[in-house]
Amino acid sequence: MIHGPNLNLLGQREPEVYGRETLAEVNRRIVEEAGRLGVEVECHQSNSEGALIDLVHRLAQEVDGFVVNAGGYTHTSVALRDALVSVNRPFVEVHLSNLAARESFRQTSLLADVAIGTIMGFGGSSYLLGLHGLVGRLRAADAQLRSEE
Repeated sequence: MIHGPNLNLLGQREPEVYGRETLAEVNRRIVEEAGRLGVEVECHQSNSEGALIDLVHRLAQEVDGFVVNAGGYTHTSVALRDALVSVNRPFVEVHLSNLAARESFRQTSLLADVAIGTIMGFGGSSYLLGLHGLVGRLRAADAQLRSEE
């Protein structure tokens, strides 16, 4: 799980948009759901674009895929998009709010066309839905490889 800028302020920042659930509470739910799915998950957050890019590069050696809420970098960061593409790991883009119902500048995602899917508008549950989508895709790919052997 990669949480981008300002997500450390969940529960405080615009609760009418992002809800009252804190990042710690969201992460706890993610870890619990991962356990039910039989997978391991690590949760990371940074407000720094460079730190997020470094994180993607480093973690790509250890993980099968990502669930990413790039926050405001969704709309601005070609560099983060390039990092996600370059490591050749599937990722799901998630957002707490429905970007299509927000300001026009939030309605363009630089990640959506290279993500395996996008989930938005379900608050903290967007992460859980994204996790299910990623795990399902990875398991389907693994089953396909095994059937070809």
